[in-house]
Amino acid sequence: MSELPEYKFDHVFDAPRDMVWRAWTDPKLLSRWYGPGIETIIHAYDLKPGGAWLNEMKWGDKADYSKMAFQEVTPPEKLVWHHSSTDSDWNIAANPMMPDWPRTLLTTVLFEEQGAQTMVRLSQIPIDATDAEIACFAKMMAGMDNGWGSGYAVIDTVLAEMQGGEQGD
Repeated sequence: MSELPEYKFDHVFDAPRDMVWRAWTDPKLLSRWYGPGIETIIHAYDLKPGGAWLNEMKWGDKADYSKMAFQEVTPPEKLVWHHSSTDSDWNIAANPMMPDWPRTLLTTVLFEEQGAQTMVRLSQIPIDATDAEIACFAKMMAGMDNGWGSGYAVIDTVLAEMQGGEQGD
């Protein structure tokens, strides 16, 4: 397959960059918005190159596990990680709900100051993916804005609380 599909999602947050960075990198805040509408449990969060974020999303008797292996951490400008579906022991595995979903995505998040606001650009590209995984990712990209957009709406609430003097704890 030639060029890999790349998912991109831009959003401007009405908050300074350091505050938006904190919403992405403080596990207490991150667990509030990542996986909106379901229970998000962060089992580990080691924010450094070579560190990992182990994430479980639960709804009812179902759970989805993922591991984010940090490749680059440049506060407050850039996060890069390998985002992988895992089994409950954190071994990279096929996504049980979507077997052709890529096992690993290269995820890059850029934080750009725009006056008192912050523009966040998220991108994801399948890596080491089969043709079936690439095709699945390309097909599903159109619906990914809904998931990220729902999470970002929660970030907007978290940021408003933080700016109002609450720290989101």
